[in-house]
This record gives sequence, C-alpha cells and structure tokens, in this order.
Amino acid sequence: MTTLRPKAGLDRAGLEQEIATRSWFHTFDLGDGLRTPGYDDTLNKLEILHLPADLTGRTVLDIGSYDGFFAFECEARGAERVMATDRWCWEWPGNDARRNFDWMRDILDSTVEDRLVSVEELTPEAVDGTYDVVLFLGVLYHAPDPLGYLRRVREVTRGTLVVETLVDLLDVDVPAAAYYPGASMNNDASNHWGPNAAAVEGLLRDAGFTDVRRFDPWSSNRTWALHLDGNRPRRLSRRVRERLDSRARSGRMVFHATVA
Repeated sequence: MTTLRPKAGLDRAGLEQEIATRSWFHTFDLGDGLRTPGYDDTLNKLEILHLPADLTGRTVLDIGSYDGFFAFECEARGAERVMATDRWCWEWPGNDARRNFDWMRDILDSTVEDRLVSVEELTPEAVDGTYDVVLFLGVLYHAPDPLGYLRRVREVTRGTLVVETLVDLLDVDVPAAAYYPGASMNNDASNHWGPNAAAVEGLLRDAGFTDVRRFDPWSSNRTWALHLDGNRPRRLSRRVRERLDSRARSGRMVFHATVA
C-alpha cells in the first residue's frame, strides 16, 4: 500500500481544486479520500511490481517517470536517493506530466531529483551514476529498438532492474514479438512492439542482465481492448476480460533482472 501523504498545513480544498485543473496519468492516493483521477491503474500495479517494502540505504532510478508516482513511492520506502528521468512525456505539448511531477514533489516535501533525459540519452554521466534499483515501467513496448534501450538501461544499473511491459503472443512458446505498424495499437503510434515473455527474457540477457525472473501475466481492472484496426480502444466487460485472460494471448508482465 502506498504511503504518500501531503506535508502538514496544506489546505484540503485547495489541493482538490488544483488536482481538478490537471490531467493525470498516475493515480495518487494521498489519504482521506484525496485521489488524482489517473488513467493508469497505478495502485494495483504497485502491488504487482514486487518492490521491496524497505529500500533503506538503496538508490533508485525511475526511467520514464511521467507524473512521478513510483519515484515518490520508493522515496517513501526509505530509498537513500531517488532520481526520476523522462523527456518524451515531460516535453510533450499539452501534457501535464512535468508540472504534475513538480507539484507532487512540492506537496510531498520530497527530495526526489530529476533529469530531462530520454532513454536514447541514458549514460551514467547523464543520470549522475549507477543505481541499486532501476524502474523501467511501461516503456519497453514504446521502444523502436528494444535491445538498444535495454543495453542503455544496463549501463545505469548496478543491482536490480524492474521491467513492467505490455506483452503479446503469450501463446507462442519461442521468443517472439508482435509489431504494431503506424498507430494500429490503440490508435497510438508510440506503441511499437508486444514481446512475449520468452522474448523479454532473451532481450534482458542479451543486454547483459542475469538471473531474470518473470511474474505471472496480469490484466488491469481497467483493461482496454487491444485493437489492431486503428480504432480507439473500448472498455471490456468483466466477462469478456475473463475470457481473454483465459486465452493468455496478451496482457502485462513484470520482470526482475539482476546484474552479476
């Protein structure tokens, strides 16, 4: 369960009003019923990531931080230092992600650091070192070059990498990935690849990680249909979700990979 709480002395009505003026990707539960209306099922995802409950003394890098929820959560779990990076979301015209991150850092009285860095620009110099725990959440399937991305992530990882990604072709036994041309996946041209579990494991090992552990596929309770016809996504009924899940063709998965 998240432990994020605003610093003392803030006006509840003012916080509610400010939240309502912004668009949100992450869902922050700030206690006492105060929540951001994020599109992402963040709180359920947090339970599935299998992050250590105690990060005391460890350093954390959150790549593709967006609104910053997971960076702030790691700080709340005792991380000695947390660095959040993004570029695509923080510079996207009209996207509130960067201002959400800055505002959350202020109201949480946080010391999370930030760097405006894309995955293509990742180096130890760009993020001021290497990190014990690296989060790579919801990024891999946006990569035009998945192996190249993971090799850059490996350069800044000295401990454990946590990957959360869309997966596809889970009914294929050998390493494989679905390619989504144009905007054919959910009308979003930034979605490129849907690897299966074997492909993700292979990519991680070829990028230099060892002891790769996979967790069971899952679907959010806000699951959207995966369309390949360019149409906008639609919500699925519970019955349809259960039928799709039973076929285990696609969904989301979490992987932990370590550096020898």
